Amino acid sequence: MGQEKDHAPGNPWLAGLALLCSQLSLNVGAAIAKHLFPKVGVEGVTAYRVGISALVMLLMFRPWRTPLTWKQTANVAIYGSVIGLMNLLIYRAFSRIPMGVAVAIEVAGPLTVAVLASHRPRDVVAVCLAVAGLYFLLPIHGHVDQLDPLGVAYAAGAAVCWALYIVYGKRVSAMSGGQSVAWGMLAASVFILPIGVWHAGEVLLTPSFLLVGAAIAVMSSALPYTLEMLSMRTLSSRTFSMFSSAAPALSALAGMVVLGEHLTLTQWLAIGSIVLASALTSLR
Repeated sequence: MGQEKDHAPGNPWLAGLALLCSQLSLNVGAAIAKHLFPKVGVEGVTAYRVGISALVMLLMFRPWRTPLTWKQTANVAIYGSVIGLMNLLIYRAFSRIPMGVAVAIEVAGPLTVAVLASHRPRDVVAVCLAVAGLYFLLPIHGHVDQLDPLGVAYAAGAAVCWALYIVYGKRVSAMSGGQSVAWGMLAASVFILPIGVWHAGEVLLTPSFLLVGAAIAVMSSALPYTLEMLSMRTLSSRTFSMFSSAAPALSALAGMVVLGEHLTLTQWLAIGSIVLASALTSLR
């Protein structure tokens, strides 16, 4: 009684390992992407990530072999649009604030999904921890005035997209193989590619930038989204959100190692508070 029934049978440990690997790949790819921002712009890097990932997914899974129903088409269109917008917003946030801080704010999305899926007193504690962590990350204190308010707003928008990604990801995850990811990335590219081309132009065709963009696409989208979709077929939305709670810490570490982004003790404690809040929501 009270258990979620929106997941398929499978090995939860393997599903959890797949999700952890997706987070590692995603964050290292994001750190590499930040190096490319000055060259082709945030929109250009997003176009690389989404466009090349869509091509890879289409070639791998050839989703057109199984036509979509009208209901599946609608869900995939929303799912893909959410992916595209989430990528663009979080990259905009990365361009203005440290990666770890941006993802700590973004993880409020899956945290909200987890809390809404549960009705336990423990979740009140989780919400308090998350609110406290967000409070000390927001640019309303003298000691965090280095945070760009617009960057924080972009991260908050990405949080909303992440919540929608989980909801609609569950709806399309029942499709066979990597179909859902392939169709979703195609929908995302239809939304994002025109924006990237408009802002970056012909510089996107530079061979060296294309090569880096391909690496970013595989590490930040093609591989992690496929692993996440496989995990979603076994894990409940609440458990998926719990595993995702490690994202802020992993992002902060990737930013520190790859980009030299060193956070203050207060920021680390705030990130830790949000990670703990996300984990608490899924403890059984």
